[in-house]
Amino acid sequence: MSRTDVATATSQRAIWIVDDDRSVRFVLATALRDAGLVVREFDTAEAVHTALRKDRPALLLADVRMPGDSGLDLLAELKAQHIGPVIVMSAFTDVATTAAAYRDGAVDYLAKPFDLDHAVAIVQRALGDRAAAAEPPAADLVPHSLLGESAPMREVFRLIGRVAASDLNVLITGETGTGKELVARALHEESARRTHAFVALNTAAIPSELLESELFGHEAGAFTGAQRRVAGRFEQAEGGTLFLDEIGDMPLALQTRLLRVLAGGEFYRVGGRELIRCHVRIVAATHQNLDARVEAGQFRADLKHRLDVVRIHLPALRERHADIPLLATHFLAAAAQALKLPPKRFAKAALKALAARDFPGNVRELENLCRRLAVIAPGHEILPADLGTEPAVVAGDWTDALRAWASAALAEHETAIHARARAALDRVLLETALAAANGHRQQAAEALGVGRNTLTRKLGSSRQRSP
Repeated sequence: MSRTDVATATSQRAIWIVDDDRSVRFVLATALRDAGLVVREFDTAEAVHTALRKDRPALLLADVRMPGDSGLDLLAELKAQHIGPVIVMSAFTDVATTAAAYRDGAVDYLAKPFDLDHAVAIVQRALGDRAAAAEPPAADLVPHSLLGESAPMREVFRLIGRVAASDLNVLITGETGTGKELVARALHEESARRTHAFVALNTAAIPSELLESELFGHEAGAFTGAQRRVAGRFEQAEGGTLFLDEIGDMPLALQTRLLRVLAGGEFYRVGGRELIRCHVRIVAATHQNLDARVEAGQFRADLKHRLDVVRIHLPALRERHADIPLLATHFLAAAAQALKLPPKRFAKAALKALAARDFPGNVRELENLCRRLAVIAPGHEILPADLGTEPAVVAGDWTDALRAWASAALAEHETAIHARARAALDRVLLETALAAANGHRQQAAEALGVGRNTLTRKLGSSRQRSP
């Protein structure tokens, strides 16, 4: 739908923006008006209620957190009155909020701060398709321990909120320890299947000769030691969600049988003759490259296509350093509560030090560290010295260290970091070059590729800036 078409379609009905932040309303309204749309602005949900007595919007954009009724409250009311479409906006993106927004009928979710061109495009797309499908009714939300405020995690939350209510199979990819099971549980808990079982099975942790029985169950006498009928994970998960972790390690023979179940929705227990029908949503996860395993003949391409209907990639912790302080604070509080210990908190410098680390073991490694600190760290405030020895930065890794420092500084909302980084870079290079040249400035300047006067000037400037 072109901007001209949208403007024509909304000539009698305006786009409504409700947000208690005047600056957000102003810039968004200006961008929409520049696109040829008619816009009305409101600062509270109550003001919208009053306007609805006389008028209806062509589309409404609502902030989640506002004084009085929230954007989600307003969304639920508009859905009950068949008024829409509605786009939800928020600076506080999490699984529960995005899932609730989509479940209550939001056609899209704008995470603040947003790109104005992107916001205009979303509005135009929503206006072009006003027959949004009805979502399941709202229900009590189950809190999630899947946390993050970084851009990669916001995209993960958005995908979860978008696909949770569907019955599509989902493949979760990501390194070990990134929290793939948490994503699977979030998909289950935010779906209509949440009243049924969530059953998890790590296919790599079960011996191949027992995995078939674990999945499909067995009859008494099916093999040595099978003294009674046992239901498998598919039967246990009936009506709910079956999470198959490390699916890339499943033996080829079982891949064939799993494919038949996914294609036909029915199976036999091991040693059984009774055909069992199942209605289970499959969420699979792997840390491996399934495409590469398919190429190597280690994984069936047709099974991959059955599982990989929607893919959610969970980023490594080193790809979202800004989330480390939030995660660490949460894990420390959770550990103290679970272990019945006095609460502790991180000093600001300790959170900075944590945010500079890469954590090869990802979120699991960070959680284990926080549990250990809850027990062994002295006092109520955790200092950098309590964190243990940090791996040394080896030659060639200085850009990674710089990236980690910048992520930590931005997470603390520090300013002028570019100037500070350049000053530190000049000082380190100059002092190191002078030391290597035994204080001979001309030799140091030649090694750095700068003139002697430039070196002298920079050295004097860096010393003036040094504390």
